[in-house]
Amino acid sequence: MNAPACFVTGTDTEVGKTYATCALLHRARQLGRTALGLKPVAAGTGPDGKNEDVEAIRAAASQPLPERTLNSYLLAPPIAPHIAAREAGLELRFAPILAALAEARQLAGPAGLVLVEGAGGFRIPLGPDGDSADLAVALGLPVILVVGMRLGCISHALLTAEAILARNLPLAGWIANCVVPDMNRLDDNLDSLTQLLPAPCLGLIPHGQAGGPAAATAALELPPALAR
Repeated sequence: MNAPACFVTGTDTEVGKTYATCALLHRARQLGRTALGLKPVAAGTGPDGKNEDVEAIRAAASQPLPERTLNSYLLAPPIAPHIAAREAGLELRFAPILAALAEARQLAGPAGLVLVEGAGGFRIPLGPDGDSADLAVALGLPVILVVGMRLGCISHALLTAEAILARNLPLAGWIANCVVPDMNRLDDNLDSLTQLLPAPCLGLIPHGQAGGPAAATAALELPPALAR
């Protein structure tokens, strides 16, 4: 029996998907579970040729994964992945990502869990097989939505949730990530999202919390989809 898994997406790029993914991995490890993360498509590398999101997920996981399992496609420019792939003469295909998920779920085992972090927002183009939403459908996983708490987040969250549910994907839960230091009417926005989103809130990540993702675990819960 393989580990349960979820697909992590966001209301936009730069809303803290990787931070939330790493925090959930740390939370699972605190509960004594093997927790593995995948970042199938990553764009943007430093002078060392590495991507900071991939490296963060590697560090948060219970054990190292083979490079191509952790990250199927690494693109150098920090731009939309379909554009970066085209410039590099690559096609982003789903088959290697599906194989990576199957390997990770087997390695994690029935008592573990696997998180697959998408690139950008839910509908960012990828390649000939479709966009990020099509990838989520191909993976067949429940979805965790990271909401960047800032002006406009309610509409962005509801539209993304609508797109997820329109594809018959379960919305396993959502995480509120405070991406600005002092959002006006934060509590009112949280109340509105709690009432309007058809899934449980898994927690609130404060802005600029000391200690990084490992320190955010106290505020987070794992969704029922990742139950043993």
